Amino acid sequence: MIDRILEQLTYNPEEPMIFSSGLFLMLFLGFTFCYMLMQHTRTLRLLFVTAFSYYFYYKSSGFYFFLLAVVTLSDYFIAGRVSKSQSKSLRKWLVFLSLLVDLGLLAYFKYTNFFAGMWAQMVGSNFQPWDIFLPVGISFFTFQSMSYVIDVYRGDLKPLPSLLDYAFYVSFFPQLVAGPIVRARDFAPQIRKPLEVTNDMFARGVFFITIGLFKKAVISDYISLNFVDRIFDNPSLYTGVENLLGAYGYAMQIYCDFSGYSDMAIGIALLLGFRFPMNFNAPYTSQSITDFWRRWHISLSSWIRDYIYISLGGNRKGKVRQYINLIITMLLGGLWHGASLNFVAWGGMHGVALAIHKWMREHIFHHDKHYVSHGLRKAIAVLLTFHFVVFCWIFFRNHTFDDSWIMITKIFTEFHPEVFMQVVEGYWVVFAMIAFGYLTHFIPDRWNEGCIGLVRRGGVIVAALLVAIVIFIVIQVKSSEIQPFIYFQF
Repeated sequence: MIDRILEQLTYNPEEPMIFSSGLFLMLFLGFTFCYMLMQHTRTLRLLFVTAFSYYFYYKSSGFYFFLLAVVTLSDYFIAGRVSKSQSKSLRKWLVFLSLLVDLGLLAYFKYTNFFAGMWAQMVGSNFQPWDIFLPVGISFFTFQSMSYVIDVYRGDLKPLPSLLDYAFYVSFFPQLVAGPIVRARDFAPQIRKPLEVTNDMFARGVFFITIGLFKKAVISDYISLNFVDRIFDNPSLYTGVENLLGAYGYAMQIYCDFSGYSDMAIGIALLLGFRFPMNFNAPYTSQSITDFWRRWHISLSSWIRDYIYISLGGNRKGKVRQYINLIITMLLGGLWHGASLNFVAWGGMHGVALAIHKWMREHIFHHDKHYVSHGLRKAIAVLLTFHFVVFCWIFFRNHTFDDSWIMITKIFTEFHPEVFMQVVEGYWVVFAMIAFGYLTHFIPDRWNEGCIGLVRRGGVIVAALLVAIVIFIVIQVKSSEIQPFIYFQF
């Protein structure tokens, strides 16, 4: 019995800790009990949460949890020195040192094999990829820590008063491994505030957790295992219509997977007395590619805008330079997602689309950036934007250009619409879930607020009933193996 418990509490690379696992639920219940007992002992509570966060990361990446400490210590002391220095050149060198540490870690773990393989091809040698483990979510906490140093350098933020506060901020487990990327200027004021979880925060927390759990463990995992993965693993074996349906399915899978994680992170943080910004806002109802990036992974989009696009010059150096900056920014965003030419192509297509949309808006349609279409124009704009995004997802999901090209060729040359009804009937549960996911994009915000109001008025009993119903549904449809979140690989 004791050996079984220890086995569950020890890192297992085949079963990383995720919010939708039963182990996390049990640990979180015990964690919450201890957390509330420490309600009036602020420093002890911060130490306890930080320790649990490091354990959470250990359960996700094993021994590599020490990287979290490396980034935390280096950036905390560098930012402190930046704030005290009066020398502009020294401040720049300190920021460069911070970037060297953070980006150096990312470069080693994410891009060593990619660039080594490219070099091997150039010189004509045979290269066998090295066995380099990619720590879960390393990009998220390094980006978060980098933004802290840059904000201190820019004068937008004062350094946090203690190493404990900073370690708490960087490691806070709800958003540690897959976001949302929380800025220090938004999170820091909440760290030392008296712990308070209002009825509204409790109701919203439970609502977001259950919605996120349903998105991830029911919709995303089910359509992935029972249809999408089969298509993308062997696109040449399927007709064009099946490949197209697989692309539509993946668009919903990645949305439910990632927004589901974000929803659970936001909900867990609310139950602990902290507020995170929203990270997704019905992205497939976007009227343009610019609108899409205001709705998809909002925390990363704004981070890329503030720390890459603006650093490149933004729109301050003329229109042509602005378009080039957009393309470069999205190329780097694609490369961030993975060391693959597929990701670079995905980012490049989005960058070119953003530049074209900006040019057409200003020079063809003469619309300002706040313009919103209505009626038929809106419907056409949403359909065009959605299908462009789905087309780009083909490159994002496939591992090679060849597979992407096979899928696209099948769609345009071997469509075979006659098998459509046969496929839908054979996978009717999958397509019912996909359709449900798309339809919920159009649910008015007031409906969500109404559901939150019901939970708020019903109190703990209604909240417990809602959680029990969702867990029951999850148990009915879940597979025997844990399905990690897609963005764990980034």
